[in-house]
Amino acid sequence: MPNTLKQVEIFQNLSDDELAVLAANCERKVAMPDELVIEEGESANSLYIIEAGRVKIVCSDDSGNEYVINTQGANEYFGELALVDDMTRSSSVVAQEECSFRVMHKDDFYKILKDFPDIFPSLLRNLTLRVRGLTDDIRNLALQDVYSRVARVLMTLSEETGDGSLYIPVLLTKQDIADRVGASREMVSGILKNLVIDEYIRFEDGHIVINTHLPVHY
Repeated sequence: MPNTLKQVEIFQNLSDDELAVLAANCERKVAMPDELVIEEGESANSLYIIEAGRVKIVCSDDSGNEYVINTQGANEYFGELALVDDMTRSSSVVAQEECSFRVMHKDDFYKILKDFPDIFPSLLRNLTLRVRGLTDDIRNLALQDVYSRVARVLMTLSEETGDGSLYIPVLLTKQDIADRVGASREMVSGILKNLVIDEYIRFEDGHIVINTHLPVHY
């Protein structure tokens, strides 16, 4: 488990001893496909580290409509703000497939800090990097056109396949993409259709494959 924590961004730069004590105080949990892992508005008291599987991060509006704002996989984490504040959960997390997690509870975390106080400033530095990344996302939403936002989502989620193309392992619906970029499903559908016609992308078993580098403007 300490080796697993080394792969998690929030715990980078911690010593082996610090990683070992954190690992020893993590609880293991599992979730089945479509199971609600944490719920928006509930009390926040733990950080979740994904060992295996994928989850989707979901927010809802005042009318009860839900929007997928992100997906995450192995070695990623969510619920980190629970370790530094007393606010409620700002979003829900739902398992997309069978998942396993390591869960760090706030009470255990603060007990560890008594013996390993250097963990906290390192944690805050890594959290700051995540906040800066979120700020960049917000800036792009404000300044980029819809195509540029769609292209950015596709490129961010893609993985190299070895044959020059890029594969998106997450099953994305047009509505998922629309929620992420702040546009209508119809607009996203039109963009994807044109990218397929011009052979920039293709669909394989529901997954998007990027054949060649997406154009800057479209």
